[in-house]
Amino acid sequence: MKRLLLAITVATLAACTTTSPDVVSRHDAQRMSTLVDGTVLSLRPVVVEGSQSGIGATAGGVVGGVAGASVGGRRESVAVGVIGAVVGGVIGNAVERMGTREQAYEIIVQLKNGERRSIVQAQAEEAFKPGDPVVVVTTGGKVRVTRAPTVTPDVVPAAPKG
Repeated sequence: MKRLLLAITVATLAACTTTSPDVVSRHDAQRMSTLVDGTVLSLRPVVVEGSQSGIGATAGGVVGGVAGASVGGRRESVAVGVIGAVVGGVIGNAVERMGTREQAYEIIVQLKNGERRSIVQAQAEEAFKPGDPVVVVTTGGKVRVTRAPTVTPDVVPAAPKG
């Protein structure tokens, strides 16, 4: 039972947040973004630290308190319940922090105007390498890097002979 509750808590917390450039928040949908062309200079793997919203600590405290209160007799159950709540809160907080950590890249981009920018974003479907043409997209203060679209000129059919 305890493991099931812990597994449900971890799954819920892991689904709560993402910084993936493949996921656009509802708030950012249908907003105009600023685009700046650039070139990837370098990539460096980094880890985005997990969040601590308090949900993990609260859930862990409740689970630990209930589990602890079911141990022993009447007098012991109160003391063990309090200890269980404290330990559960600490564990729940750690689970939330670890469950919301993300593997990411620091991407150094040289913009067309010569300026350089560093953008940290979660790993996504798009993979970059130095020299890749990219677009730096800014929407509502958030920035992401995406591959520059390739434009092919329209093919004009040859005039008929004759």
